[in-house]
This record gives sequence, C-alpha cells and structure tokens, in this order.
Amino acid sequence: MTPEQLATVGLRLHVEGPVATVTLDRPEVRNAQTPAMWLALGEIGRTLPDEVRVVVVAGEGASFSAGLDRAMLDPTTSLEDGHESVVGLLALSDEEASARIEEFQRGFTWLRDPRFVSIAKVRGHAIGAGFQLALSCDLRVVAEDAMFSMKESALGLVPDLTGTQPLVEHVGYARALEICATARVVTSEEAVRIGLATAAVPAAELDDAVAGLAASLVAPMPGVVAETKALLQGAGDRDLDEQRRLEREAQVRRFRAVAAALA
Repeated sequence: MTPEQLATVGLRLHVEGPVATVTLDRPEVRNAQTPAMWLALGEIGRTLPDEVRVVVVAGEGASFSAGLDRAMLDPTTSLEDGHESVVGLLALSDEEASARIEEFQRGFTWLRDPRFVSIAKVRGHAIGAGFQLALSCDLRVVAEDAMFSMKESALGLVPDLTGTQPLVEHVGYARALEICATARVVTSEEAVRIGLATAAVPAAELDDAVAGLAASLVAPMPGVVAETKALLQGAGDRDLDEQRRLEREAQVRRFRAVAAALA
C-alpha cells in the first residue's frame, strides 16, 4: 500500500534498513482501530521487505491504542468512504461473519512471523484491540504510564483479535481469565511483574529503550534471531525429542551459514 493509502486508514510505515516501524496514526481518537486498519495491517505484513529483521509497532501521541473505534459499533455511523463497520457483520451469515473476522485477524497474526522480532512500544492506553495488538508482538516495552485492559467483556464481547492465546502463555490461565472477565486495568508495574512486558521505563526514555533493543536484535548475523524465534515458538507444546530434532536441524543450517560467511 502507498503512504497515502495507509494514511487514509490511520497508519504509517517507515522502513530503515532492517527495522520497520508501523505507527497507528489517529491520535485525535487515541489511535482507535477500525476494520480498514486491520486489513491494512495485514497487507503490510504480506508485503514487508525480506530484509526487515525487527518490526516496531507504536501509536502516535500519548496512547498506544484505545481499542476499537466505538463508531464501528454504531449502526447509524456514516461510512461514505467505503470502510465497513463491525456492526455490519450482523448482516452476514455466521459463516460469512466468521470468515470476515478471520481476515481482520491477519492484521495481528503476521507479527508472529519468525522472519523478524516484533516489539510493541506502548505508552498510555492499550485497551481491547490495542491490548491484543500489543500481545501479538513478541516483546512489549512500555512507558510507566502504560495501562492495559481487555475491555471486550464490558461491551458484551470476547477478545477475537488473537489476544487470548498469548495472554494465557504469558500470565497463565487463571490470571488471563481474571484480566479478561473483569476488564480491569493492568498497570505497567504489574505488566512487568507478571510477564506481559519486558521492561517499563519513564515515558521520556521509551523511544531510546526501544531503539536500543532493536539495535541489539539486528546485531547478530542475519538468520540467527529468526531461527531462535522459530525454535522457541511452540516449544512448550512439543515433546523433547521433537524439540531436539528442530534444534539439530537449525544448528546445521547455522553452521553452513557461518561457514559460507567465512569462506
């Protein structure tokens, strides 16, 4: 998508060498999300250059994302620009609505691609869909004012943008259930303590903290971090023999890559 097309749905993409930065750019509504934004995020994932090794996801202004734009739940909302509303799903059959949500989910699942490490740079609100977007990333570095909340239950809904599995992986079933069912706020301090965030820093230091982490992730020889991410993803669901096999195969590839680089 062109920069102009991305701007239309409230997104910016900046690629500098091996680091791509995706910015939610609707600060006037605290970067509230729309279906058009989700589809565009999926397109970014499909067309990202192969040389990208780190993807940073950020929000413009004081908030990461306040979640779903409430206008998308209002049947009276005018959408002359052709963008669809979430309430429009009600006009579809169950199968059609499920298929459409699957398309929306692709705007989140691409951040798990082993080709790169994804980092959510979170300041202020990360609510609902914003929380799930942050959960889609491999790592979360947050400002001390960051506030996470899975607000879907307060709207009579469930989290459906791929956030439930990583939430359980990070904090366990019981705490994940409590966070989702109560829709309460998780502060930055708690997020670090329970494993949702890797670090919380003063807001003025957030940009430098994320830039430093990105630099560390691109420092190793190309391919190393991607192979490591692929090994770690799903490791808890494999038996030891399968994990050992994958480690061996990955290491053979690394030996050959190092030898080729030294030749």
